[in-house]
Amino acid sequence: MRDSDMLAGLVAQAEGSGGDLVMIRALVEEASEMGAGRALDRLGLSDREAEDDVRELRELLGAWRDAKKSVRSAVIGWAVRVGFALMLIGMAVKLGLFGLVRG
Repeated sequence: MRDSDMLAGLVAQAEGSGGDLVMIRALVEEASEMGAGRALDRLGLSDREAEDDVRELRELLGAWRDAKKSVRSAVIGWAVRVGFALMLIGMAVKLGLFGLVRG
């Protein structure tokens, strides 16, 4: 029995029985499962390999985030080093230390 046939049967049964709470809950549950199944189908995640694909994508995303952090840290570290080097060069020029090397 297809999901839509099951849902149609539950709707007909709910209408015939006056819509008791158990039937309505079963109807909502079946409709929810059908909707989730359709959403997974549209996303291409309804096959058996989908769990492995999602796990692999999460690992890849985690690696990407780690790489971004590393690059950010490296860039900041190099910027600080360049800043200190420029400050030291500026102090050397200000103190006239470059004149001592030439003379």
